[in-house]
Amino acid sequence: MNEQNEHCRKNSYKKVGYDLKLLIIDQIQNAQISINRAAIKYQVSRASIYYWLKKYSTLEQKKLVMSKKDEIKKLKEKIEELEFVKDFQQDIIADMELITGVDMAKKSLPKTLADEIEKKKLNRSKENG
Repeated sequence: MNEQNEHCRKNSYKKVGYDLKLLIIDQIQNAQISINRAAIKYQVSRASIYYWLKKYSTLEQKKLVMSKKDEIKKLKEKIEELEFVKDFQQDIIADMELITGVDMAKKSLPKTLADEIEKKKLNRSKENG
């Protein structure tokens, strides 16, 4: 009977620090080691490794989502800045064309931009009477 109890005894595993968990996960994700081999090599249960993999991937996904949100925010700010610069430049061109009477935009800019400047000129003419 004593022999059976020893055979059914649960394996005892050591505690694993955060850095070692990350090392094990990294090795598994980079196909350097299998989960079974890692469990034997580092004396941890496969269930623990599966748990770490699930927890770590969720953490990585959250980091990825956060970094994408930050990137989107920065890009939106850059777009606003560029829109302001574009409007300012178009205002200057429209003013110069009104003062000189020369249509520079039509000759040197793409049609869409030249059309926007033409609208600004019309609005300026209406404002000035």
